[in-house]
Amino acid sequence: MLDAPVGLRPVRVWHARVWRDSRVRNAAWLRPWEPTNPETPLYRSGIGPYVAMARTMRREARQGLALPWVITYGGRFAGQLTVGSIIWGSARSGQVGYWIDEAVAGRGVTPTALAMALDHCFLVVGLHRVEASIRPENHASRRVVEKLGFREEGLRRRYLHIDGAWRDHLCYALTAEDVRGGLLTQWRDTLSASRSGTAS
Repeated sequence: MLDAPVGLRPVRVWHARVWRDSRVRNAAWLRPWEPTNPETPLYRSGIGPYVAMARTMRREARQGLALPWVITYGGRFAGQLTVGSIIWGSARSGQVGYWIDEAVAGRGVTPTALAMALDHCFLVVGLHRVEASIRPENHASRRVVEKLGFREEGLRRRYLHIDGAWRDHLCYALTAEDVRGGLLTQWRDTLSASRSGTAS
């Protein structure tokens, strides 16, 4: 489990190099789950596409359309998390996506980062609902959202193009009412109970 602090930092252009290095190193680990994007394939070693992505994310953040973060673990780059496709007005909703370096997977880094991000979305930004769309075969990612209390709300047929084909996704969702006391607090309580042997 966690033996170093987890953090979220806004995506900056200077993250591009370490981001690129992590993606190239983790290409086989990520390929089955990542949306297919011909402009920035996982095996690409050039830094240009990552600089462009960082600039696009920062522009969308300024426009209120996305909240892109770098995940850190022990102060080092460990992955990336974005709440994007933000809709305001009567919806106040967004879609979350995330990936983590295989070297730190299974330590609780991703659910901790996601809990931090959703507390910011619900308690600071004012979103009401956040969805996560996950391939049914991606058991590790499904466990992340299930640990945090996301509800499974149904199957989206051929929802995203991933790894060369249109793939079905399960829709999970969480609303602000589900976590009135803060999601990070709930998650830390779950971890504490697990360590003391009172929860699985």
